[in-house]
Amino acid sequence: MRNVVLSEEQAFQLGVEAYIYGYPLVLMEVSKALLTSVATPEGMKAPINQFAHLRAFPDASFTAVVSPNSDTLYSSAWLDLSNEPMILSVPDTAGRYYLMPMLDAWTNVFASPGKRTTGTGKGDFAIVAPGWTGELPEGVQKIPSPTSLVWIIGRTQTNAKADYEAVNAIQNQYQLTPLSQWGKPYQPPTSVPVAKGIDLQTPPVEQVKNLDAATFFKQMSSLMKNNPPAPEDLEMVEKLAKIGIVPGEDFELQSLTPSVIKGLSRSVQAAHEQVVAAGSSPKAEVKNNWLMTYNLGSYGTNYLHRAGVAWVGLGANLPEDAIYPLTRVDEAGNPLTGENRYVIHFECDQIPPVNAFWSITMYNNQQFFVDNPLDRYAIGDRDHLTYNQDGSLDIYIQHSSPGKDQQSNWLPSPQDDFNLILRLYWPKAPVLNKLWSPPPVRRIS
Repeated sequence: MRNVVLSEEQAFQLGVEAYIYGYPLVLMEVSKALLTSVATPEGMKAPINQFAHLRAFPDASFTAVVSPNSDTLYSSAWLDLSNEPMILSVPDTAGRYYLMPMLDAWTNVFASPGKRTTGTGKGDFAIVAPGWTGELPEGVQKIPSPTSLVWIIGRTQTNAKADYEAVNAIQNQYQLTPLSQWGKPYQPPTSVPVAKGIDLQTPPVEQVKNLDAATFFKQMSSLMKNNPPAPEDLEMVEKLAKIGIVPGEDFELQSLTPSVIKGLSRSVQAAHEQVVAAGSSPKAEVKNNWLMTYNLGSYGTNYLHRAGVAWVGLGANLPEDAIYPLTRVDEAGNPLTGENRYVIHFECDQIPPVNAFWSITMYNNQQFFVDNPLDRYAIGDRDHLTYNQDGSLDIYIQHSSPGKDQQSNWLPSPQDDFNLILRLYWPKAPVLNKLWSPPPVRRIS
């Protein structure tokens, strides 16, 4: 396979496909390096195989992450399973909704322990690398991971600030224990050596964009040793071999023929442009001017979609866990702006059908929260909403207060343009089957 004589154009085309295929893998590695570059947990960073917990909701001054939420508090951990399995222990959350989605190195969600799948009782889950054949302790459930690198992005339902104490106590009981330490009194190491030479300033997407062909493909090849391609990727693996990329083997661009070197060197920029284009115009269905995306978290061989989603924001949930309709326009298709007043009217049989909960979050066009006198950045079914006599519901969206009688249902907007994200946690069948869609945002004259 590897002695095929390729023209520059053939190498270019294969290079584009290879880059798109490997983009999430390289981006996950760069993100992991950045988010584990601490000796002890701080903020959303923690050493490998340890949890970092967000203990409170961000406010309008927070600009570290776009489209933050004020429904759940995050517990994030990067795992390296190459030495041994890690055991995730969760407490009894007394019915409180939580989920622990696990992403493999290719960004597929391969498991999602939590209320939807495993209930809210106490549980221990051993996350196991490919090829591991050992024995597990009694009472520990096995979760096979397709790759040695795993990112857990835990979320725990949090009902406003009064809930912090209860949720923080649950977060403290989310534990990660190496299998070899199971059954012993284990404390995570407190002063882990931090890797040298990590770029802590440049966002991971920019770091990956700046990699040349030699560096990108070399990193991709070496990462595929512990993070093997999926069985359904066989056709792609055969293509990669034609340009000298073999999982787990050293890739040296300069060892290839001059025409292949030229083609691959050109391919990286062209491929990156395709990734950005795919991420900028996601494959969403438009319903009442809301963009509905149903195909996240599990991508099969749709490599361009997978890469585009990774570029927009790593860590997308499975639709069974959450769906996030988004709109920037009103019913007539005009941009949403604080200069106007709007209402979203849910008929009594059209209230968002969810097993967990729902919320609508207000964002300015930089995708951050909007400062307002109520410190209210989202509104939903856990707020003290006022329903109409027929059971229907009106949510008022405007810059100034709609008055005392309607304040309970008011989501404050900025003075200028904004957009809305409706979060549906553990959506019911009508949402997943595309039978339900949110009502339009209607301008009040």
